[in-house]
Amino acid sequence: MNKTTPANDLPIMATGEGIVLFHPHMPRNAKQYVCDVLDTRWIGQGPRVEQFENEFAEQFGGGCAPLAVGSGTDALHLAYLLADVKEDDEVIAPVFTCTATNIPFLYMGAKIRFADVEKDTLNIDTDHVRSLITPKTKAIVCVHYGGLPCNMDELHQMGREHGIQIIEDAAHALGATYKGKKVGEMSDFTMFSFQAIKHITTADGGMLLIKDRELLEKAKRLRWFGIDRSAKQMGIWENDIREIGYKYQMNDVAAAMGIAALEEFEETLALRKRLLQRYFDNLKGFDGVHCVGAGYTDREHAAWMMTVLVEDRARFQTYLRSHRIESGQVHYRNDRYSIFGGRQEGAFPNMDKIENNYLVLPLHTKMNEADVDYICDKIKMGW
Repeated sequence: MNKTTPANDLPIMATGEGIVLFHPHMPRNAKQYVCDVLDTRWIGQGPRVEQFENEFAEQFGGGCAPLAVGSGTDALHLAYLLADVKEDDEVIAPVFTCTATNIPFLYMGAKIRFADVEKDTLNIDTDHVRSLITPKTKAIVCVHYGGLPCNMDELHQMGREHGIQIIEDAAHALGATYKGKKVGEMSDFTMFSFQAIKHITTADGGMLLIKDRELLEKAKRLRWFGIDRSAKQMGIWENDIREIGYKYQMNDVAAAMGIAALEEFEETLALRKRLLQRYFDNLKGFDGVHCVGAGYTDREHAAWMMTVLVEDRARFQTYLRSHRIESGQVHYRNDRYSIFGGRQEGAFPNMDKIENNYLVLPLHTKMNEADVDYICDKIKMGW
């Protein structure tokens, strides 16, 4: 973990290749734990996966059942299956997200009804969600953009009123809270991602937290070809498969990295939150730059991304690059892609308004406060 350098020193990242947008975080014990696994008979799904599941659930699950998988996308697909989404069912999901949120619905033949964003948070607009609900709506999916939780009270109220399951894509939001509750303990299903640049990385991987613990055994079967692995390993499996399953398991090498990351997660999260708040403080009141997700007191930001809204984004991005500061859009409105049917003109007025203005700035554990000060100083010089 980097220590803060004096304000008059050069930023750590700017002294080398520049300040990169993302950087993987490798925990101190990750290499040793991986090497330990390589010396055992288990390198596939084995005891480390179960250990990681249990420790993760204890820290974030609030009584929900954990299922470790090969990617966040795997976890979402399993959540949609466990929510009993079927062909021609309607699902409401954000138009602005990583395509991984919505692509599994295409596997299943479900009909996606995209919801607009909130202009100030880029989270799903709950007023628009409510207008999209029909008798065919089976599930609502929300994404906590950048790490700021969505309006979960409204989403859960709609779920109760209409008998609709709520599924949280919390790929950005490990460590976030909403009104004192952890993201992971509130909804029917919550997915976390351990892709390379997330808070915790297992190189690639994911976790699904399931509120109804009775679904866990089915989830385990779906994770492994429809096979009851425990029964098979005990020699009592009757050698039949009754459910279509997948190869979605995590392996012990990846789980070892995850276990190491959990040991120092509070330290990792604290640094990211300090950096995000430093951005918010530095840019507060600066004309022409709006910090997305700043100022909320009823929820705690997980500080995965720092996003701003600016005019003349292309010029701004070029200006940052001239000072060796990376930036990018990262995610795009999903209705721009042919696989989702193409652009729906006028259907998402908030998305239309901000789609040419949002830009993600660097935020990761290879940075420190001096790096953020450097970036903000350059921004305040104008572009």
